Amino acid sequence: MNRNLFKISLVLLLLTLCSVSSARIELHEFENKQQEELYNKMIAELRCLVCQNQNLADSNAELAVDLREKTYKMVVENKSEADIIDYMVDRYGDFVLYKPPFKINTLLLWIGPFVLLVVAIFFAMKIVRQSSGEPQTKTAEDQADHESIRKLLEQDDKK
Repeated sequence: MNRNLFKISLVLLLLTLCSVSSARIELHEFENKQQEELYNKMIAELRCLVCQNQNLADSNAELAVDLREKTYKMVVENKSEADIIDYMVDRYGDFVLYKPPFKINTLLLWIGPFVLLVVAIFFAMKIVRQSSGEPQTKTAEDQADHESIRKLLEQDDKK
């Protein structure tokens, strides 16, 4: 009985693995090596708009498949790298590029990390200076509280 259960489990596992491995594979034919290299370069440099952290080459999203197909058609039509990038940017904006150009719309992307770094260094230096400085003086109220606590403790000791 256990052997049959094991065999059934093994078959189900293999079927599951086979279905995962049958993911879509795109085969494209190019007229020359330059077209193939341009295609591979473009799908590596363009961002998947659905996944956001993957390029077109790594993404399996439907939009990424469509964009790879459009890129392939443009490469086969002998469009230049600039033509392909211009088309994608015109249609999807600078976000489709992993390396967006430096302009007003992308200013925060380029300068933001440096501003955050400067702010973090400023606060770190402020904290270090405060912790390494002289101990803070007690206010009159703190001293009065301390004195009353000391007196209460002395009274308890006498009892």
